[in-house]
Amino acid sequence: MKKDIPILKVTDIVVAVVPRVDEEDFWDVYLINLKPRPIQSVLVNSVGYGEVEGEKVKTTTMRYFFDDIQGDQYIKIEPILKNLLSIANEYWISFSYDGYLYDKKYIFVEGSIDEMNFTTIPLLNIKGVMIR
Repeated sequence: MKKDIPILKVTDIVVAVVPRVDEEDFWDVYLINLKPRPIQSVLVNSVGYGEVEGEKVKTTTMRYFFDDIQGDQYIKIEPILKNLLSIANEYWISFSYDGYLYDKKYIFVEGSIDEMNFTTIPLLNIKGVMIR
């Protein structure tokens, strides 16, 4: 029965957006595993949506697969154009850990990817915006 299926909360997984040092027009999106052991069969769906200059915009849905991400490690998901930071950017992460399947949506709402929301990103040790 449905009540017999454990619904486990995702913890220690971070999605971070950080500016590139050498290129002004691009930022990078990272998936960070703060767990002590690897997460496996990692599937990431990304999409952006919102308004740019009064016109509705929706980016192409991109899908990425990683066999595993080691504990206390990170992986670059994708680059993102600076002009798309003003719209909502959604990352739906699904992975296996300790025999269970987990999933969580990380949504950077419109305008949230901004210097006023910068914090130091764990493991990367650079400034950016993150959702834990």
